[in-house]
Amino acid sequence: MTLQTGRRSVFLDRDGTINREVHYLRDPKDLRLLPGAAGAIRRLNESGFAVVILTNQSGVARGFLNEEELNEIHRILLTRLARRGAIIDAIHYCPHHPEEGKPPYRRRCTCRKPAKGMVHRAVRDLGIQVQGSFVIGDSERDMELTIGTPLQSILLAPRGHPPPGGTSADHVASTLASAVDWLLARSNRSKKPKEI
Repeated sequence: MTLQTGRRSVFLDRDGTINREVHYLRDPKDLRLLPGAAGAIRRLNESGFAVVILTNQSGVARGFLNEEELNEIHRILLTRLARRGAIIDAIHYCPHHPEEGKPPYRRRCTCRKPAKGMVHRAVRDLGIQVQGSFVIGDSERDMELTIGTPLQSILLAPRGHPPPGGTSADHVASTLASAVDWLLARSNRSKKPKEI
């Protein structure tokens, strides 16, 4: 897909990037924003980036929650961020798992990260310019979204150190706020489009 115009974007993982990681977040009372996350997202908004959450939510396939409950968690997340001046342009989630649960959720899909289905959908729906866009997440699966694309990747890791096995990320940061510091300093202002 080639886009001639459009906003650059930052694609964010959800759990462990914006909110505290818990074992299959299924109850809104367990939703806690990470320190500095809202401020970091607000800075991306102010810099003109579209901000899109891409999240694997196999808890739906596994029966821990349904899509209505997941959407309510996302509604609360968006509300809490908005109260702090942070706007999310879109949330895309994958409810599937290749081996767990029952159809239609148990299946091999093109949206479960590191597959790029959610990226393609966001690019199409929002008219995103892939050149100069970024992925930020706390797992190597998030970093793999950038393979074969001009997207740049930032891995969130404790103390900003690469994991023992290494990483394919372009940069490693300790928090979303420090990732945004690096991103804004490095950001390529070129409008030249590339394919994804």
